[in-house]
Amino acid sequence: MMIQSLYRTYNRYRTLQTDKISSLPIVILMPHSSCNCRCVMCDIWKGNQQLKQLNETDIRGLLGTLKKFQTQRVVMSGGEALLNPNFFRFCEILKARKIKISLLSTGLTIRKNASQLVKWVDDVIVSIDGDGALHDEIRNVPGVYAKLKEGIAALKSIHPGFRVTGRTVIHRLNFRHWPAIVDSAKEIGLDRISFLPADVSSHAFNREIAWDEQRQHEILPREDELNELQAMIYQVIAGYSNDFMTGFIAESPGKIQMIHDHYAAYYDHCEFPYKKCNAPWVSAVIEADGTVRPCFFHPAIGNIKAAPLDAIVNSAAAIAFRKNLDTNENETCKKCVCYLNLSPGKNPGL
Repeated sequence: MMIQSLYRTYNRYRTLQTDKISSLPIVILMPHSSCNCRCVMCDIWKGNQQLKQLNETDIRGLLGTLKKFQTQRVVMSGGEALLNPNFFRFCEILKARKIKISLLSTGLTIRKNASQLVKWVDDVIVSIDGDGALHDEIRNVPGVYAKLKEGIAALKSIHPGFRVTGRTVIHRLNFRHWPAIVDSAKEIGLDRISFLPADVSSHAFNREIAWDEQRQHEILPREDELNELQAMIYQVIAGYSNDFMTGFIAESPGKIQMIHDHYAAYYDHCEFPYKKCNAPWVSAVIEADGTVRPCFFHPAIGNIKAAPLDAIVNSAAAIAFRKNLDTNENETCKKCVCYLNLSPGKNPGL
């Protein structure tokens, strides 16, 4: 076990030094392109009629690369991954290779899948946007908060120690409700809550055409709301100090402040906050149609329907992309809201 760990660490150092993938600790899969929510800050659901999904052949085709690059964790994202009828078969195949599985979910179908989730998945990460009424409003699905709460209760009734955490996108429609979000996270039984700003500028989340300024400002806090956002951040930091100390709130107060600064940068009040990220060197994203990206936000580098994953991530173009990527200067990276920095010796837990 120690030798295997040292080997992985060595290969992760090699990747960072050479820009050629020798280790890929995290792979993000999107088993299903559709979503069962209609969130105001996301366009994935608008493509529900053009269904795409991975199949068992796709998953088995990845196994050689996952073994070669010592992949330790697969993150099931989407769309809503649970909508794929073969989702648990995928999990079974991956778990047989001792790969840990994290599920990102809207939470709508957790209750009916609770026993299978506890059996095949290591942890679940759900989205929470506010208290009951606001969560349902932002998700555009009546009763979704109640279903989320029921689903978490079902998981905990089977396995009280099963880890369920939450992520909240803070934006114009919910920043004033920030304390209620923390309180609601506790009320529904989450083990931890994390916060990030909204992505309004990239082509991710099924945006073939990037949002225009009018659409962006439906989600961006207005310039005259920045002081109110800052005051709310001070309130959260002061009022929930114990939750920062215990880690129930995943970010430090400094990272929470970065949410204000991220939005303030859109109005040239400051630079976009510095984010240390090595996602293209430690992970890959595979979409429901097989498209491979170095992260959620950068252009595609291939498709697993046409070439093996190891050949895609180590193609001349992919290596050149990493070699020439300066995350401090790249416009996509500067505006990124969902970054990853995994040091060679760190376990890829989420």
